Amino acid sequence: MRLLFLSTSVGPLGTGLGGGVELTLYNVALEMLRRQHQLTILAPMNSQMGNLPIVEVAGELQVPAQTQDRDVPVIMAGNSVLVNMCEYARKVQSEYDLIVNFAYDWLPCFLTRFYNIPIAHVISMGSLSQAMDTIVGEIVQEFPGTIGVCTKVQAETFTFAKDCKVLGSGIDLSLYNYCETPENQLAWVARIAPEKGLEDAVAAAQILGIPLKIFGKIQDQEYWEKILRDYPDAPIEYVGFLSTTALQAQLGKCRGMLMTPRWVEAFGNVAIEALACGVPVIAYRRGGPIEIVRDGETGFLVEPDSVDALVDAINNLDKINRYYCRKQAEEEYSLPAWGDRMEQWFKNILTADKRR
Repeated sequence: MRLLFLSTSVGPLGTGLGGGVELTLYNVALEMLRRQHQLTILAPMNSQMGNLPIVEVAGELQVPAQTQDRDVPVIMAGNSVLVNMCEYARKVQSEYDLIVNFAYDWLPCFLTRFYNIPIAHVISMGSLSQAMDTIVGEIVQEFPGTIGVCTKVQAETFTFAKDCKVLGSGIDLSLYNYCETPENQLAWVARIAPEKGLEDAVAAAQILGIPLKIFGKIQDQEYWEKILRDYPDAPIEYVGFLSTTALQAQLGKCRGMLMTPRWVEAFGNVAIEALACGVPVIAYRRGGPIEIVRDGETGFLVEPDSVDALVDAINNLDKINRYYCRKQAEEEYSLPAWGDRMEQWFKNILTADKRR
């Protein structure tokens, strides 16, 4: 297949601004290239991810959907990078069989009906915007089978859940080393923004006096500074946004990883990254982690928004066999298995498309 990937438009690839979407796109791209498919990625300027074939497109970045209210109207900058990427795709579409859209935004969905080739939409978040819900619902009806999601619980935030293709996720397990004997420290891995609930993890670490290593891009500086003011004595260390190689080397040494989202996570790639290192995951019983963590076996699912529940789970981490964490990652989230699902989804879309 000749594939044209449309990247997230909220930040350059490789910076961490795109959150888990970046890792998703990277892994899908690697696997499609390994299978000898032709591939080009359209992404904002200054994008870089290994040796992936990226065409950098200029323009102003989009505002992340999760930072806006549900009823905010669709707004495009005068020189929007998303508009420019879509226009580039329109001009070169005859050179490709399929466009794969990773941008959680209204415009690529709306334009689906105006392209001459089919578009597969990888929806990376649950219901956040009325405008987005409406346009995706229309695409589901006009182009059945072209909307892909990560988990069932994510799909269920939409009224058209039954029409979504659940794709899951996967990672290159060879990049993650299993660590049998961790140090007495915890991890938190995500974009630093209010919807990720970092303050709960910090509060739990402070109560127990266990060091917490924080990995990820600071997306909301004011939010981060408030946490530092509110918990001046918390045993935390901000490590920053790291490459996969550097992240897994430090993550694997942690006793457990905390996931504290305030919203419905579509999936949670960091959960399977932790499991691949043998690190148990403690997550709020909300969103994608519900379908990842085996409660009591590879981590704990706890009451959402409860610091006390996090503390109790941390105190029980020694009951988790780290080998089972790695084993689950190998059984359920290998890149070849995920590649099979994605490749078949692409082929099904091409077979069903009646425009060509």
